[in-house]
Amino acid sequence: MFNRRKFFTTSATGLAGIFLLPAVNSFASADNGYTSKPAKLKFRFALASDIHYGQPGTGFEQNTANMVKWLNDDHAKNHLNMVIINGDLVHNRPDLLPEIKTKYLDKLSIPYQTIPGNHDFADAAVWKSVFNYEDHYTVEHGDIAFVLANTADTKGKYVCPDNSFIKQSLDKFKDKKVVFVVLHIPPVKWLKDEGFLDCPETVELLHAYPNVKAAFHGHDHLLDGVRYTGNKFPHFFDSHIGGDWGTDYRGYRVVEINEQNEIYTYQVNASQNPRLNANKL
Repeated sequence: MFNRRKFFTTSATGLAGIFLLPAVNSFASADNGYTSKPAKLKFRFALASDIHYGQPGTGFEQNTANMVKWLNDDHAKNHLNMVIINGDLVHNRPDLLPEIKTKYLDKLSIPYQTIPGNHDFADAAVWKSVFNYEDHYTVEHGDIAFVLANTADTKGKYVCPDNSFIKQSLDKFKDKKVVFVVLHIPPVKWLKDEGFLDCPETVELLHAYPNVKAAFHGHDHLLDGVRYTGNKFPHFFDSHIGGDWGTDYRGYRVVEINEQNEIYTYQVNASQNPRLNANKL
């Protein structure tokens, strides 16, 4: 299995350093048995996004079933404390949210959290009716916390997240050792005309709290690495599970936190498609 692995350490003063390690084929074997692993872990979670359940002309049912199998297999071999499905669960069909929940997501053997994407056409009321929580909320696991927020409206229009909620949450978690922010659409456009948001207040909040270690995004199916804002604040992407475009492979991201609060993250090529960086000249 091919993985791109990133490493970053944390300290009381914030991000201590980020080291990009070379892509290797031997980090994880085909059966998901790791050949290398950080020190004893206190928390391990996965992020998957962009299932696009219900998109015509795609194998959305098989894609979703594959995701459940991949994550359950990973959990059985290496243990996952949580899975986050980061947006675009369905494709312009909010009426299918109950179906994907009961038919697929509820078959995950790991506790899971979800947040809407622009193709879910969902607000707080829709999300609560299906998942029993709203479209912006927090999750706590000891000294680790997660802040999740919606970045689209019920018509699919991109909107900045509720920054008042994010600030309130980050203030509440200021004594946590590690905090992550999960937003389907990134709050910054690194490139002109890129299909992301321009939310300088959100970016400022991410930079303002030393214990906020990273943001995680979906949305762009071609991205599976890391981009930075400000003083090397990392924004990680996780490729895609479904849809009719994106990286040749389908996969998800794993994050591991050890007892020293060192954080390791890597991208899993779950579909085992080895073709990367293909070009036509």
